[in-house]
Amino acid sequence: MGESVYLSLLKPNPLNWQAREDLADCVSMHRTLMRAFPDGIAPKAARSAIGLLYRIEYERSGVPRILVQSQIRPDWRRLPAGWHAAGFVPQVKDIGPLLDCIEVGMALRFRLLANPTRKICTKSGVDGTRSNGKRVELRGDDQWLAWLARKGEQHGFRVGEVQATELPDVVTQKIGRVVGRKEGTTGTRKLTFFGVLFEGALEVCDRARFLAAVRAGVGPGKAFGFGLLSVARLPRW
Repeated sequence: MGESVYLSLLKPNPLNWQAREDLADCVSMHRTLMRAFPDGIAPKAARSAIGLLYRIEYERSGVPRILVQSQIRPDWRRLPAGWHAAGFVPQVKDIGPLLDCIEVGMALRFRLLANPTRKICTKSGVDGTRSNGKRVELRGDDQWLAWLARKGEQHGFRVGEVQATELPDVVTQKIGRVVGRKEGTTGTRKLTFFGVLFEGALEVCDRARFLAAVRAGVGPGKAFGFGLLSVARLPRW
């Protein structure tokens, strides 16, 4: 048996001021969701230690819902009073046993809200120290799909192909910009992230690397609603 991985379904209350602020500010959302977990877990890297990933989605009626993944079971009662939609009880299930069934060669349908970027200005300084650089967004289907293919090579999966067209069986949807405000020593800094939703089919090529990506997320911006790789089984190709 592998490790537990918990997937939660939340429905924030749009009439609650804190929920509205969270939906409008990715930093605020991150801070609120972290309240569901015990304090004192790896203070400098609590999110990664907990394995917290989330994705905001909207139902056809326009009602928001949030999928949250974590390696520690959350207690959603710790969120502010009135944050949850009236009458809705947060759902939590352990998907670890389902992930244990994933094998090399398996075909999976997937959904990934990602922040496709590349780094620039990463040259080494005079002392040999390499700069962390600056992230800039990628533009257009070609660059987004190339980014996804690179992530697939890195994380042990291959994006599926449609035999009739030999094009990746992936739909991309530009989500727009996700914003937040982060307090720092020099004041409030505005954060802006560019989101692209990928949906399609993939094939598992390396089980260990793929499962690690499912648990840890894909791409940058994981603390702010990006990187959650959701999968469901398809018939074998």
